[in-house]
Amino acid sequence: MRGYSRHFNTIVIGVGGMGSATCYQLAKRGRRVLGIERFDIPHDLGSSHGYTRIIRLAYYEHPSYVMLLKRAYELWHEIEQRTGRQVYYKTGSIDAGPADSWVFKGSLRSCVEFELEHEVLTGKEVNARFPGYALPHDILAVLQPDGGFITPEIATVLFVEAAHSLGAEIHGREMVLSWEPLHGRSGEGVRVVTDRGVYEADSLVITAGAWNYRVLPFLQGLAVPERQVLAWLQPQRPELFRPDNFPVFNLLVPEGRYYGFPVFAVPGFKFGIYHHFGEQGAPEELSREPTRRDEEALREFAARYFPHGAGPTMSLKTCLFTNSPDRHFIIDLHPDYPQVSFAAGFSGHGYKFASVIGEIMADLAERQACRHDISLFNLGRFTGRASALYRTRPHERGGAGHGSALPALTAATPSQAVSVGLADAITPFW
Repeated sequence: MRGYSRHFNTIVIGVGGMGSATCYQLAKRGRRVLGIERFDIPHDLGSSHGYTRIIRLAYYEHPSYVMLLKRAYELWHEIEQRTGRQVYYKTGSIDAGPADSWVFKGSLRSCVEFELEHEVLTGKEVNARFPGYALPHDILAVLQPDGGFITPEIATVLFVEAAHSLGAEIHGREMVLSWEPLHGRSGEGVRVVTDRGVYEADSLVITAGAWNYRVLPFLQGLAVPERQVLAWLQPQRPELFRPDNFPVFNLLVPEGRYYGFPVFAVPGFKFGIYHHFGEQGAPEELSREPTRRDEEALREFAARYFPHGAGPTMSLKTCLFTNSPDRHFIIDLHPDYPQVSFAAGFSGHGYKFASVIGEIMADLAERQACRHDISLFNLGRFTGRASALYRTRPHERGGAGHGSALPALTAATPSQAVSVGLADAITPFW
């Protein structure tokens, strides 16, 4: 594969949850797309594995996510209809915490503001309705019936297979060594060099997860990998932890903020704590082997709040969060090269959006504009420097939410070189 291959409309670096959906969306539009993935498709080294990922319309992180979620649900249903395979399972979702907590109040606010069907329950009422739970009686919870989970590995496979059927080219086990813009800063194309070939395209999409900062050095410190550990425990009363009677949950208690799922696909009731022990670092340096300390911390939580689920440990697995400083996504055009777009910093709550992120990234690759309001996710909030997406008025770009440069929230991070010479690429950046 050495030497120049075909010219593509778009190259996508990273074919996990976000990248696979992007490949599908571009191929659906008749674009010639190449997806490049360093690992297997799918794989368990990033953030798109573990059998289940929560999806919920009630969104305490910020109400502006709700409109994107509504579109995400539509697109999850679309890929199901196209392939005849199920990826969304409806269980209901519970967001619970003290009455004055941001988890409860934020979830309730999003339900009220967007008129989402919901109930407010005390912990005692949750326990009575769903006996797998044993919450403190004075805690408050929002129950939203459309919540549930997505199956990430299956979804990635379905997006890739659908993209294949529409003519996309997807390469697994291929390392990107460098990329560079063609024709200077004119916005006309890119060249991508891998350990197998050299490719050119009109546009480039970077969805490399925890490796994003290697491909885009200005994301150093803005998209930070973090080790996460999940546990699957065999319930002592398995009938209480089925998908039909155990809603997925987000739970804020004195020990931390936890999330969990019913038994599905493999033995065990699955749960974890957001940001676990706060272990951050390069993705290849973070330990992928769960420890007894990891297990004990998780088992203590289950014994207190889900005692019927705290049986023998079935599995422990690691995954990666990639955190932004404010825990909101970073989705934008490259500040210097508008033909390059990226999605990063999903901070442990991004997978549910993968279907709509694919649509967003396809828009950015095709038009350097977006039909959705993604202004909350602009890079300039950290750097103080607006990309081309925000330097023009909405009617000029054809998208929503575009305006003048937004004020920086942190010290500026200068743009850095994007191309790594092959002679210096002994260790590939992705």
